[in-house]
Amino acid sequence: MQRMTKVSIALAALAAVSWYGLTAAGAPKEISAAFGKVLKSSDDLPDTPGEWRGRVDYASLDRQLTELASRDEMTGLAVAVVENGKLSFVGTYGVSDRSTGAAVTSDTVFRWASVSKTVAGTLAASLASEGTLDLERPVASWQTSLRLPGGAERQVTLAQLLSQRTGLTKNAYDEKLEEGESPAAIRSRLAAAPLQCEPGTCHTYQNIAFDASSEILEQAGGRRFADLVSERFFLPLGMTSASFGMAGLTEAKNWARPYSGSRPWPIKESFWRTPAAAGVQSNIVDFARWLQATMGERPDVLSAKVLGLAQMPRVKTARLYGGGLRQEIEDARYGLGWRSFTYAGHHFVGHSGAVDGFRTTLIFEPETRHGVAVMWNSTWGRPFRVPFAVFDSYYKREDSNWLDLDDLPPPARGAINAPEEVQ
Repeated sequence: MQRMTKVSIALAALAAVSWYGLTAAGAPKEISAAFGKVLKSSDDLPDTPGEWRGRVDYASLDRQLTELASRDEMTGLAVAVVENGKLSFVGTYGVSDRSTGAAVTSDTVFRWASVSKTVAGTLAASLASEGTLDLERPVASWQTSLRLPGGAERQVTLAQLLSQRTGLTKNAYDEKLEEGESPAAIRSRLAAAPLQCEPGTCHTYQNIAFDASSEILEQAGGRRFADLVSERFFLPLGMTSASFGMAGLTEAKNWARPYSGSRPWPIKESFWRTPAAAGVQSNIVDFARWLQATMGERPDVLSAKVLGLAQMPRVKTARLYGGGLRQEIEDARYGLGWRSFTYAGHHFVGHSGAVDGFRTTLIFEPETRHGVAVMWNSTWGRPFRVPFAVFDSYYKREDSNWLDLDDLPPPARGAINAPEEVQ
C-alpha cells in the first residue's frame, strides 16, 4: 500500500510537469526535489542476499566485489545488475570518503564521465525522431563554436559529430580544457588541430568537439541542454539524483570523493564544462534506471525507434580496453554517443568513462535485456572487468576469471594509480 501511494503521488507530479510545461524559472529543480520525496533510491532495492534473483551467481559476485573493493587501489564501488529488464542486484562497497570513512551506499553520487555521451546521443535521436532535428545537416549550418581543419564543419554532419568522425586527433586539446580555457574558445581553434584522417572517414574519439552537440541540441530543442535532458529523460524516469555541473556533485548530501590510490584527486570544473561529453552525475540506482530505459524498458520515455537510431553502429573503432579483455572484444563500433561490440559471440551496447578520479561503465545485451552498471571513485581500471564477469556468470562460462586478483602484486600503501584517459 505504501508503495502504491508513492506511485500515485509520483504520477501526480508527472501530471504537474505536463501541465506547467516546466517553463517557469527553477521549475525542473523544484519538481526534481518533489520527486525525491516520493521516489527514494533505497526503496525496494535488491540489495540483500535474500533479494538477489536470476541466472547470475550473485553470492559469488558479491564475494568477488568485496575482495576487489578491499584493494588499496580502490576507494568505493557501486554495482547494479539488470536481468530480463528487471533490477536484480545492487551492491555497494568501500568508502565514499577516506577522511571520514563514510561507506558507499545506494544514495552515493558518482560522476558518469563519458557515459554522459549516451545522454547527448539519445537526446539527438529523440529530437530527430520527432522531426525537430536533422542528423544529416552539416554542423556549420547551426550556430556553433566548432571549427574544423579546412572548414570541414561545412561537410561534417551532426550524426558524424556524435559518432566521433570529425577526423581530429584523439582527444584533441583536452589539455587546454584542463588548463581552464573555455570549451567554446577551444572549439574555435580546433581548425588548427592535427588530423588523424579526413573528416567523416574514420572514428577519432573527442570530448571538446563532441560537446559542440550541446550547442546544436539547445537550438533545436529551444532550451538549455541540461533542462532538455532533465525534462525529457531524468524527471520522467524518476532519476532524482541525476544532474549536470560540479555543484550537482559537491552539493549532494552523499557524494563520492575522487581518489588515485589512497590520495585525493583534486576536483576541477574542467570536464563539467562539456556537459554533452562528461557532465552527468547520479547515484547507482539512477544509473541503473538509465540502463533499463536505454535497453527498452521504458518505451513511454524512450521508444524503440529512438533507441535504434541512437545505438545503431555507424563507424568501426579500435578494440576496447586493454590486456586480455581487449583480445576478447570484437567488431567494436560507435553510434550516436553509444558503443557496440561483440563479446563471447553476443552483441553488447554501452559506454565507459574515466575522468578526474572517477570511473564508470554501463553495458547491456539488447537481445536478453541484461546488463551491468558500475561506478567507482578511483583511477584503477580493474573494475572495467566487472560487467564481463557478470556476463560470463549469466552464460555459465566456467573458465571466467576476470575478477581474479591472483595476478596482482600486493599493493604499495599510498601508491598513486596512473590516470586513464576518458573512454
